[in-house]
Amino acid sequence: MKARHKRMGFVAFGLVALGLAGWLVINALDNNLSYFFSPTEVANNQQPANHIFRLGGLVKEDSVKRLEGVDVEFVITDRVNEVSVVYSGILPDLFEEGQGVIAQGRIDNGIFKAEEVLAKHDENYMPPEVAEALAKGEKMMMPANMGQK
Repeated sequence: MKARHKRMGFVAFGLVALGLAGWLVINALDNNLSYFFSPTEVANNQQPANHIFRLGGLVKEDSVKRLEGVDVEFVITDRVNEVSVVYSGILPDLFEEGQGVIAQGRIDNGIFKAEEVLAKHDENYMPPEVAEALAKGEKMMMPANMGQK
């Protein structure tokens, strides 16, 4: 075999190996990405099917129900739409009604099954994703409220 053929073989092998490594990295990242969605986006079925994502908004007042054991049911709202959430575990100390929260999990039969619940860390903080979702919700409500004066 000529030296030129050997070089071409090494280059071809290198390109195949590089392509395979790139595909593996992209596949691993895609499986570990967790996208953020607001209750309005979930109500419009914009969330991924059978994939973990984050749901953020405010915990609706008077919606927290303690079930048996450490199971909790509550509602997350962006002041336009609401999503029921079921969580099995100990809630963060700063979790309370009317405050910003992000839950990570997936939709199952119209109910969000949370695997993790994150709450704000002080009275002045709201996760940027939640603040943006609430601002979008308020923009959506403005035209409807302007005609009611």
